[in-house]
Amino acid sequence: MPEKKKLIPKALEPVIFLILFFAVAGPMAHIMGAKNMVRTIMATGHDLIINTCFFLMAVCVIAGALSALLIEFGIVAALEKILKIFMKPVFNLPGAAALGGVMTFFSDNPSIIALARNRAFARYFKKYQLVSLTNFGTAFGMGLIVLTYMMSLEGEGFVTAAAVGFCGAVFGAVISTRIMQFLVKPIVGDEPAITEAEIAMMEEKETEQGVYKEENLFTRFLNGILDGGKNGVEVGMAIIPGVVIICTFVMMITFGADEKTGLYTGAAYEGVAWLPKICGYFKHPIYWLFGFESPENIAFPLTAMGAVGSALALVPKLKVNPNDIAVFTAIGMCWSGYLSTHTAMLDALGYRNVISKALISHTIGGLCAGVFAHYVYLLVSMIF
Repeated sequence: MPEKKKLIPKALEPVIFLILFFAVAGPMAHIMGAKNMVRTIMATGHDLIINTCFFLMAVCVIAGALSALLIEFGIVAALEKILKIFMKPVFNLPGAAALGGVMTFFSDNPSIIALARNRAFARYFKKYQLVSLTNFGTAFGMGLIVLTYMMSLEGEGFVTAAAVGFCGAVFGAVISTRIMQFLVKPIVGDEPAITEAEIAMMEEKETEQGVYKEENLFTRFLNGILDGGKNGVEVGMAIIPGVVIICTFVMMITFGADEKTGLYTGAAYEGVAWLPKICGYFKHPIYWLFGFESPENIAFPLTAMGAVGSALALVPKLKVNPNDIAVFTAIGMCWSGYLSTHTAMLDALGYRNVISKALISHTIGGLCAGVFAHYVYLLVSMIF
């Protein structure tokens, strides 16, 4: 294959990087003081690891153990059969797609790709439906972890708000999946993803969920929680770099100097407060769409676009109410780091040419999820 011409020549990359780096770091160092800026970066990263990453890891371990038990004892298989009846009218997907939504809900976005690349699974789909699985699966990615985390926060009405947020994520999934199908159908076609000839040639090995093993119930229970917990540790470890790096930067552009003295001391969670100033120009649209009373709360959806684990780490530092939790849950689940996973997922499926359409579709879907959660929560709060 001919080598792809780069948009930016390699020789210019160091120059461009240094210009961008100092364009951000220079003004921050000037405002905070270079010494205070470095101390704040280190102090914030350290506090995030101790007080946030370990808590998130505990959530991942518990959620991982629970999901393993649900799979081991056939609950996931039962859910897949129940959800089949909703798939065609709601998502325009075959019933088998429900398994993908359930699996990403209990794990993360990329697990949908393992299913989509399985010929026995892909045989039920048309090409445009198979491609839209990236959006469908992402909308439920890390759903159990997001829900568990939001419900564990201290605050009255947060459990109800998280439930409303889950409904918002489902709504966003419908929007994102349907738009994606509309955009890619003329490109990839509506032929079966697996032809009749391929179906005839491939081995008929259907993957069954919830297969009962020969071990006794106690052994299966113990193995389930230990294996699931181990997977939770791996997920918890995987999100640490994103939490520390992304959250440190986001918090430094979200918060300002020490609230009591108004001075920079090098303490954790100080910063230059650029994000609230920028969002202040869009305060009214943000309030109308999501109901955010604090402009700083826009940091959550912006971070969730790249890494939802990092976005969760922001929540304790923001001024939130139940409406915010509903919107956070909806957007956090629906977007769940799609900017960092969509490209790799579509590339793995061999549809790199529709990446831009997937990103556009999912951006719209996530925004709709947040708006839906906001207004549904307002309705629920008025009724109850």
